[in-house]
Amino acid sequence: MSPATPAPESGGAALELLVHGVGGATPQDMLDDPRTVRITGDRTAAMHRRAEDLDAEDHPERYAARPVPEAYCWSNLTSGDGARALWLLLLPFMVANLAHWMRPPAQGRPGLVRLYGVLVRLVALTLTVLLTAAACEVALDLTAWQCAASTACTDAYSWLGFLSEGRGGWWSAPGRRLVLAALVPALLVGLLWYLSNRTWSAYEAQRPPTGYDDPVAEPQVDTEAADAGEATPVPAEPRPALGRPGFWYGRRLVARLRAAHTAAGFLTVAAALATAAGRHDATTPGPRALLGSILQGAVATLALLVVWVVCRRGRSERRLDLRIERTLVSWLPGVSFALLVLTALHTGWSRPGWTSGGSLPGDVAFGALTLAQGGLVVALGVVALLLQRPHRDPRTALRGLGGPAVAMLACALAGVMSGGVAQRVADWLDGPATPGMGDAGPRIGPPVLLSWQASVIPVLLLLLLVPAALLAVRTVLTARRLRAAVEGDYDAADERDPVRTGQIAAGRARASLTDSAPVLVGVVSGATLLLGAGSVAGAWASGNVPGRAFDGAHPAIASLASATQAIGSWMIGFGFLLFVTWGRRAYRDASARRTIGILWDVGTFWPRAAHPFAPPCYAERAVPDLTWRMSSWTRSTGGRLVISGHSQGSVLAAAAVWQLPPTTRGRVALLTYGSPLERLYGRWFPAYFGPEALRALNRTVHCWSNLYRATDPIGGPVRVPAEDGRPAVDGAVLLDPVAYGRTREHPLPEPILGHSDYQADPAFARRRGALLDRLPPALPHQREPNGRTGQGEPNDREGQESSGRSSG
Repeated sequence: MSPATPAPESGGAALELLVHGVGGATPQDMLDDPRTVRITGDRTAAMHRRAEDLDAEDHPERYAARPVPEAYCWSNLTSGDGARALWLLLLPFMVANLAHWMRPPAQGRPGLVRLYGVLVRLVALTLTVLLTAAACEVALDLTAWQCAASTACTDAYSWLGFLSEGRGGWWSAPGRRLVLAALVPALLVGLLWYLSNRTWSAYEAQRPPTGYDDPVAEPQVDTEAADAGEATPVPAEPRPALGRPGFWYGRRLVARLRAAHTAAGFLTVAAALATAAGRHDATTPGPRALLGSILQGAVATLALLVVWVVCRRGRSERRLDLRIERTLVSWLPGVSFALLVLTALHTGWSRPGWTSGGSLPGDVAFGALTLAQGGLVVALGVVALLLQRPHRDPRTALRGLGGPAVAMLACALAGVMSGGVAQRVADWLDGPATPGMGDAGPRIGPPVLLSWQASVIPVLLLLLLVPAALLAVRTVLTARRLRAAVEGDYDAADERDPVRTGQIAAGRARASLTDSAPVLVGVVSGATLLLGAGSVAGAWASGNVPGRAFDGAHPAIASLASATQAIGSWMIGFGFLLFVTWGRRAYRDASARRTIGILWDVGTFWPRAAHPFAPPCYAERAVPDLTWRMSSWTRSTGGRLVISGHSQGSVLAAAAVWQLPPTTRGRVALLTYGSPLERLYGRWFPAYFGPEALRALNRTVHCWSNLYRATDPIGGPVRVPAEDGRPAVDGAVLLDPVAYGRTREHPLPEPILGHSDYQADPAFARRRGALLDRLPPALPHQREPNGRTGQGEPNDREGQESSGRSSG
């Protein structure tokens, strides 16, 4: 830790609330003391102090010259135990959820905002159906249908012998085999429901503080209420979006979406069973055919109801919504599961003469899903352009198309994972043959569309090499160009060292690569959309005949496609195995677990607004924790508070400050360093962290200061200018390293710190001291008879009113 910064004697008690960033930190490291004590919270997230600072409020005279440091540790919310490594398998759902929050800002356009939310939720619904359909493909088609019909397959895998059609056992009937195999996707859907429900209770059930005393705002359209399906406009909250009372408590929406997606999963399994039996029953009219038609109609009806539930209501943030769904929505999973059971009983009904042949009609389902996802992404892009057009910000990622591009990436990830599992299982069951390739005799293979999708993976990787090579060349040229600027910053004309200069210049050049991320995302998304359309066209042109994926094409094209398909099949299979291996490694390796945690630190900041099976939102626990702590401490002590956030911690700090009542915000200063508030969040989430939102944050908080380095690949300036008598938030860029060569103060070469150890820079202590000086002096407060301050009890009128509203 840096040395304490003197504070004015008249300032009174002061608290510095430290919030760490990605990757986590221990209380001992944050407080620079091996003896720390947890003062509030639990093992998942808690506030810590030095042991010697426990009674700081009782002895303010001891801390007249420095603030009391307090650390909030939240790393266990994302990287606590090895089981969370399995969240890697939920990556497509998390990416789809991010697309919801990437919409461009909108003023007075509630219809487009609501349409944007509906389209993203529909994309998320297709991902659930795709995952379940892939499980059905593996369990029902490849294993219970194709492998069980092949004597060579059942002989090679003896544990599948009881399903063999040639043995004539009880389970050898096709319907019974399919019903038994349907347990796999049904259990998968149940597991996703359980995880979603459990993680909500563990991570997101913390209610935000209640009792807001904002002045009444001028009536205007509340876009979030419109997204929630409200019939008439309501007065908007005067706070920005992240400061609304219900922003960090989405229980009702998550429960609603969880019911819809669970029902969609069960209905997908029921549709797979009903379609398989219906194809046979169509050749033998009778009661079974009529019952099958009724069941298929029921599945279609419930599917339409699921779509209606997903489209009907989005997030409502203008109030803290504590209601629980007691309508038909809560019955959807149970009704869908009951329909699945009825369909299973119907499918397992004995049908003499029914034998396995070819493959189940999965091509139609996968083709329809691919076309639906492509159409939804294109429609989402059109809506995003319409929202962006009136107020285009040149720094917005992909000119407002970040949401559609990320939604396309979510579909691509789900397709690769689903196709990878199907390709590997087919290859495993089929022996030495290549899945989807036509050889003599029947072969076990996935739908033709998956073979075509595998063939475009190498093409996509080749396309990525072009921008990657250009960025590498540009980085080298930028490093050369920055040499003169580095020597000028350090005034190193007399001690010029080409090696040292090159290291610093290269660090700055590499850090600038972060700003090129939109280019790569745009290339991958655009190429994925075009290649996906080509895969559908190729599968349609080949007649969707398994084992003849590239028939009818020119011999040269067929040979090239066959080679790329084989390479792609192995690549996606290898990628999936690498995915699983990395997840297993995280059970034993803390460093691997920490790396995975960094992914979730960035990806799961946002509430689950589009996909209920995404990894849980840690901010719905962390933001209320910070808000409650700042409110209770300032009310009980009347003192000054600096909330100091590094990296992702600065985003949590800003979100918590937005949630504070105005009387509390007037006693709080915000210090951010290594902050991605504008560089990442402002560009990719312009509706919530855009220029207007950050300027509004500067106007609402008492004072704000931001530190950044040119060598930092994550943090950067927040670009909030001076206005209304307030100074600019960004100061001068910090030099990194602090010394060019050896000096008396730095006898050893200083390292290039990049994104870490901002407190080691002397400018940090100076900037924190300046913030404390700008805060108003402490307010008088009552002490309890024992002399303590009554921590957590409000002692002003605003606090009492707020507590009364909370208890009510």
